[in-house]
Amino acid sequence: MKPGQTQRTPWIVGVSGASGTPYAAAVLRALLDAGESVDLVVSRASRLTLLDETGIPFRDAHWRDDLREWLARGADGKPDAFTVDLTGVRHWPAGDLAAGPSSGSYPAKGMLIVPASTACVAGVALGLSKDLLQRAASVTLKERRTLVVAVRETPLGGQTLRHLVTLDDAGASVVPASPAFYAGATHIQDLVDFVAGRVLDSAGVGHTLYRRWKGEIGGGSRTT
Repeated sequence: MKPGQTQRTPWIVGVSGASGTPYAAAVLRALLDAGESVDLVVSRASRLTLLDETGIPFRDAHWRDDLREWLARGADGKPDAFTVDLTGVRHWPAGDLAAGPSSGSYPAKGMLIVPASTACVAGVALGLSKDLLQRAASVTLKERRTLVVAVRETPLGGQTLRHLVTLDDAGASVVPASPAFYAGATHIQDLVDFVAGRVLDSAGVGHTLYRRWKGEIGGGSRTT
């Protein structure tokens, strides 16, 4: 945080081990572009996924450098595709169960889990709190704050479907990482941004990640 800058109430962003790290990157960039503060929790499993999908490590001791490299990368793997300012980001190690977001008295606007693995979904639905990500999600639910769960799995088994219904009943918004094509996607980044945009829509955060449907055939096309 810069000298003299007031810390805004943050959004907690949890990144679990499901495939789909570009979705998390797009959500994080859009939150920062919207002037939001972010408390970031990256699970241990997600670090393996990030390394596999991008070749980028995520290390607690070097999180800022690793995060900057990650968020600068496009969904197609191109480095330095985006410019990012990490001033509004605070990182909490996934194993730190004494971290701020583990308590209901810690101020937060809500939490976005992007992407959410089936293991993460189960842990939150059952209230396991086995790491900071799950604990923060449980706190978000009990405090009646916004929780958005961007589940990334296919096909979905019955147990996971039941867990998702449990989360819906508890007040969470379940947003499958399912890109749509009516917005005129011409690039993999467009498909990623559509999912990220729907996550932010569920959280009530403004963005311009995709062109919205206006009730006209062809109205979602990027052509003018």
